Amino acid sequence: MLLALVMALFVLLVVAMVVGWMRRRRRQAYLGRPLAVPAAVGTLVGRFTGLYVSTTFDGRPLDRVAVPGLGFRSRATIDVTDAGVVLALRGTAPAFIPVSDIRDVTRAQYTIDRVVETGGLVLLGWSVGGTAVDSYFRLDEPEPLLAALESIIPTSSGKKA
Repeated sequence: MLLALVMALFVLLVVAMVVGWMRRRRRQAYLGRPLAVPAAVGTLVGRFTGLYVSTTFDGRPLDRVAVPGLGFRSRATIDVTDAGVVLALRGTAPAFIPVSDIRDVTRAQYTIDRVVETGGLVLLGWSVGGTAVDSYFRLDEPEPLLAALESIIPTSSGKKA
């Protein structure tokens, strides 16, 4: 009897999580999807690998964005080009973030599902569907990625970290 009750509770919790995720995706449908990678992405500034942690709404590091392709943590390859950023997350189609959509690049200590040492995450601020979001990455050596991203952000816009 106790086992049946525990199993029923477990199934109920899983169903509640799935329903909650589907509702979140429906609420955020206005965001659309990240852009597909264009045929010409510009000159490669640098290629970096690490862990994609999450994408959240700007200034709300605990409010995950449920946009297809950005909803789950995964290994990532980040190609920084003079035209923008190509984000290839394991198990999803690569996405393109044009340099015009990039707001800033800085460091962070926490986001949903991850707390690290001070400055242990790279935060890339950008826009998807006209909405400001922050994507977080964990790399063994973040300085080269930060330098590459800062090199493509126009200094006159005041966007650099």
